[in-house]
Amino acid sequence: MRYLLVFLFFCSVISCDQTQQRIAFTTVSIEPVYEDSLSIRAIAFLDSNTLSFAANKGTYGTVDLESGKVRTNVEKYHTLIPEYRAIATNKADFFMLSIGNPALLYKTGDNGKMDLVYMEEGEGVFYDAIAFWNADEGIAVGDTVDGCISITITRDGGFTWTKLDCQQLPKSIGGEGAFAASNTNIEVFGNDTWVATTKRILYSPDKGKTWEAITTPVRTVTESEGIFSIDFHDKNLGIAVGGDFTKPEGNLRNKAITRDGGKTWSLIADGNDPGYKSCIQFVPGGGGKEIVAIGFTGISYSKDSGAQWKTLSEEGFYTLRFLNDTVAYAAGKNRISKLTFK
Repeated sequence: MRYLLVFLFFCSVISCDQTQQRIAFTTVSIEPVYEDSLSIRAIAFLDSNTLSFAANKGTYGTVDLESGKVRTNVEKYHTLIPEYRAIATNKADFFMLSIGNPALLYKTGDNGKMDLVYMEEGEGVFYDAIAFWNADEGIAVGDTVDGCISITITRDGGFTWTKLDCQQLPKSIGGEGAFAASNTNIEVFGNDTWVATTKRILYSPDKGKTWEAITTPVRTVTESEGIFSIDFHDKNLGIAVGGDFTKPEGNLRNKAITRDGGKTWSLIADGNDPGYKSCIQFVPGGGGKEIVAIGFTGISYSKDSGAQWKTLSEEGFYTLRFLNDTVAYAAGKNRISKLTFK
């Protein structure tokens, strides 16, 4: 009987190991979900069956992932037609943020209307991304104004937003800004926050109360290059990607990894593809090893934490989010698509 129990134990261990092993992706199928003459750089899941998006031409909307039904609307500010490149949800409300001057931040209001909860006017105003730590606290990030990166925070569920004074932030360097390319240059994990700028990474350990600047080896010589996107698998393991969107084939110093919570960063796959990418995401269930990076240059995949990469498709997108460990949704020029990885 004892031998039988030992045998069953080892069988169960082997079975568990086999179920936990994942097969590396080799292909991706791309299925159109929504097509229109829009530039869509911001998507987010409202729930497991609803994808929200915002775009230029003042357009925003949702996709019912089960039925495929798309609902769209347009939010103007008087005669101004904003371009929305950042969206977020705190589970209670949907938020969208425009680029340019004035910066306009809206949240869902009553009777299906959008309420303007924050506006900023002035030279240099240009917001890039938005994220929430929890239901009450959120952060929006923009380019340098008055000597520091623009960081605006809510502590009341998004009803009011307050911009941090430059005395609370590292002084900007060399025309520092951020890229409004995919709404993924902010990453939050617990109380920790990382903001990728055109020059470095700003880090806060306490949900935006205090900040420090961290240099990386990613190349930031010209205004068109730097880190475009970051993602963290946990509080220690993070990945960054970018490059120069005017020279997208360039693959030198455009990818980096951290294993100590962003304190230090090391180049990966330096001098090897992929070149420029605007969005990077860890694959759910991939153990921090599987990563997908996309851009208008195509879709690339790594199964070894970014050491080596494989091009899965040359179809271009700006941003993506994973629904589960094999299905993601991506948005780009004129479209939103369902991506199934196999």
